[in-house]
Amino acid sequence: MKGQEQARTGPFEAARGLGEIDLAVYGWVLEHRTGDPEAVADATGIAPEEAALSLERLRRARLLHEQSAAGDAPGLFAVAPETALAQLAAPVEAKIREQQDGLAGMRQDLGPFVACYHRRHSRSESLELLENVQDVRNTLNQASNRCRKEVLTSQPGGGARDPEAMREALVRDQLMLERGIRLRTLYHHTARFNGPSQAYVAAASALGGQYRTAHELFGRLIVFDRELAFIPVRDDSWGAVVIREPSTVGYLCEIFEQAWDRSTPFADAAGQGLEGVSREIHETIVRLLAAGLKDEAIARRLGMSLRTARRHIADILEELDATSRFQAGAHAVARGLLPDTLCTEGPSGG
Repeated sequence: MKGQEQARTGPFEAARGLGEIDLAVYGWVLEHRTGDPEAVADATGIAPEEAALSLERLRRARLLHEQSAAGDAPGLFAVAPETALAQLAAPVEAKIREQQDGLAGMRQDLGPFVACYHRRHSRSESLELLENVQDVRNTLNQASNRCRKEVLTSQPGGGARDPEAMREALVRDQLMLERGIRLRTLYHHTARFNGPSQAYVAAASALGGQYRTAHELFGRLIVFDRELAFIPVRDDSWGAVVIREPSTVGYLCEIFEQAWDRSTPFADAAGQGLEGVSREIHETIVRLLAAGLKDEAIARRLGMSLRTARRHIADILEELDATSRFQAGAHAVARGLLPDTLCTEGPSGG
């Protein structure tokens, strides 16, 4: 039965669960070279049953070893912890070596396919479509590792980013910042009111990253060294389009720079500028209402949820004593909140 129990106990389980009682029993056996449960119990003040269980745990952890000279009764000896660790670790290390050999074999087997893939998607191609999130992440990580000077990022909807994705991004950004890469990121103003976004910006800013927010953004964009750009696919999936054509990448960088110049620094966002940011969001919603945009389009342009956008819109209509978007625009012009040209223009989209 003991052999079956040991067979079911792996090296990790054998070393876990040891406590103060086991330490006391180990110390007594180390000094007296005997493992009689009654003697152990008398010396340590524990019950004989508990002493027997402790001795068995120490055997499984390879910290106790039975040995006898010819003609003598078996004795129980305490083994050096380093020796016990080596015995427990041996099968684990063997398994690791086996898995490393397997990984090396997989790399060798897939090598010809890698070469075939990159011949098809060579760096000379202007566009490359990445159709799934794993390919996007892998390509982003490769681009981050190869980056030499600068990263430009536009992240719309900064107030709704997934905390796990932000932790992964922080690790990637930290490695680049430590290499001296200049990193600039744009968020929507709504990111200032989001706890995970505030924590991310505070941590990355301390490492040298630069972050700003704007009431409107042109879309999601990542550019490495002004040579390689990532934009999302149009079907709202997790895919991306990789752009290498120099003129197109340069055009996207110019759009980023214009948005950056009009944006507001995101340093100490939790305590600075929130009133001004809220006022700017309010004025932007009034302008978009007057332009005839629908609720969904306003939410998308400002990087906020539809529910939040509708709450803002309801507050604005009540404040302006308006029952329609057009009336809200007219009242805003009358109060000097908007230029009168907006109320004569048709909807700009939605």
